[in-house]
Amino acid sequence: MSNTATGLPAPQGKLLLIGLWSAQVLLFIAFTLFGCMKFFMPVDQLAAMWVWPGDVPAWFLRLMGIIDFAGGVGVLLPALTRSQPRLTVLAALGCVLLQITAMIFHLSRGEASALPLNVILLALSAFILWGRGKRAPITPRQ
Repeated sequence: MSNTATGLPAPQGKLLLIGLWSAQVLLFIAFTLFGCMKFFMPVDQLAAMWVWPGDVPAWFLRLMGIIDFAGGVGVLLPALTRSQPRLTVLAALGCVLLQITAMIFHLSRGEASALPLNVILLALSAFILWGRGKRAPITPRQ
């Protein structure tokens, strides 16, 4: 998949890498933003934006904030620093499972309007899981 003369990745490999890094940055932004909102914002302000935060215990909302934040940091930071880059794959797996759970939660409550965002986040997480796990893993720093 690389050009033997120059050692550079082939064009399709370059596009894959650009797509993976873009997806990782997008997930980092989304999950850390939502995580901080769930952890730091008052419940009544969140309930004004989304219906469900007013219907769950505050500790559950704060826990979801921590999980979101950890997922966002996990999909980007280990790969970026090349320190334990395998954690990026595990974080992507966690984000996939989180989005599946979120979709079940929203469907059980009749909140189908929340699903498009969950589907997008699920697709990005699955892409990172596949890409960093199988197709373009990050090598650890020596």
